[in-house]
Amino acid sequence: MAAEVSGGALAKTSGISASMLSRIERGLVSPSVETLERLAQGLHVPTSRFFSDQARRTDFCHVRAGHGVLVDRIGAVADYRYELLGHLLSGNLFVEPYLVTLLPGADPYVTFQHPGLKFLYFLSGEVRYRYGGRTAEVRAGDSLLFDATALHGIEAIQTQPVSYLSVVFTLRE
Repeated sequence: MAAEVSGGALAKTSGISASMLSRIERGLVSPSVETLERLAQGLHVPTSRFFSDQARRTDFCHVRAGHGVLVDRIGAVADYRYELLGHLLSGNLFVEPYLVTLLPGADPYVTFQHPGLKFLYFLSGEVRYRYGGRTAEVRAGDSLLFDATALHGIEAIQTQPVSYLSVVFTLRE
């Protein structure tokens, strides 16, 4: 958006004068927090964008094999082992990549439901996966991509061991 907006249009939509915007751009004045908030609204970006150094962003995550963060699951999905494979601290998109392994005591579970999009890539095993009123026979090498607001999950475990990469994408508010 920022590249498409002229200085005059930005000043007008932000409610600041064109001369003030020019002085800010040239580094002649330091804008107040209120002015930065107005500019951010005019550009449709978060105010934090002005404080990040795009050339030296630190939102890079490297997780060595077997060193992800284990997430405790209780109840019906207690034997679904979730290993968080990374995280980012900035941006408007929240991404949760997990390596999911069904342990020997795992039972089918078809009532997962949450905001966002979900991508699954099956690494081992064979399952019948339910999405709303549909089912799919899924095995190693297969993938699924869907809106996670519908009920979904493994309806039947046919061949073990079962493991898959699960990536959930949601927008931060």
